Amino acid sequence: MTKLPVAREGWPFIVVPAAIAAGLALTGRRALAMPFAAASLASLGFFRDPEREVTAVPGGVLAPADGRVIAVDELDDPFTGPAIRVAIFLSPLDVHVNRAPIAGLVVGVSYVPGRFVAAYRPDAGDVNERCVLHLQGESVRVTVIQIAGVVARRIVCRVAPGDKLAAGERFGMIRFGSRTDCCLPRGAEVRVRVGDRVTGGVTVLGVLA
Repeated sequence: MTKLPVAREGWPFIVVPAAIAAGLALTGRRALAMPFAAASLASLGFFRDPEREVTAVPGGVLAPADGRVIAVDELDDPFTGPAIRVAIFLSPLDVHVNRAPIAGLVVGVSYVPGRFVAAYRPDAGDVNERCVLHLQGESVRVTVIQIAGVVARRIVCRVAPGDKLAAGERFGMIRFGSRTDCCLPRGAEVRVRVGDRVTGGVTVLGVLA
C-alpha cells in the first residue's frame, strides 16, 4: 500500500475542512464550500512529507530542516560545547518536518516556553517558545533547536531520551512557519553560508574534523 507523503499531524487540518466543503457542495452551497476546500488544499501542501534519499558523507552533519540559512555564528552551547550555530528559517511554503542531522542517541529533550516574535529575528532563539534536542553520536554531540515563530505556535517532537535516530530520520515538525537551529562542534568545516537554501536530510551543513 502506498503511503501518502503527509505528516500525520496534518490530517485533522486536511480532513475536517475537506469534509465541510464536501457537505456544503452536496447541499448546493458551492460558494460557501470553496474557502474550506482551499484550506484543505493549503494544509495538504503545508504538511507534505516527501521521501528523501538521505545524504551519506563521513562526518557529515545534515540540515535538520528545509529553508533558508539566516545565520552562521559561533557560541558556547551547554551540550555541544564550543559550537557553530546554523540557523534555518522556514517559510510557510517550506516542508516543516524536522530530521536528525546525525545518527545518534537522544540524551535530552527539553521544552522552553516563551514568546512568538518573528523567527528570523536574531533574538528569536533566546526568547521564543522552543524545543531543544540533544543528540549524542559516536564521537560528537549536536544540538537541534525547534523554534516557534509568529504563525507557528505548535512544536511537535516525537522522540524522547533513550531513543535512537538514524541520520536524516524524521523526529518532529513545527506548524506554519518557524526556525530550526543546529549547533555542531566548532572546528567543523561549514559548507553553507547565509542566504543558502537547504533541504532537510539532504544538504550537508558541515563536516566534522
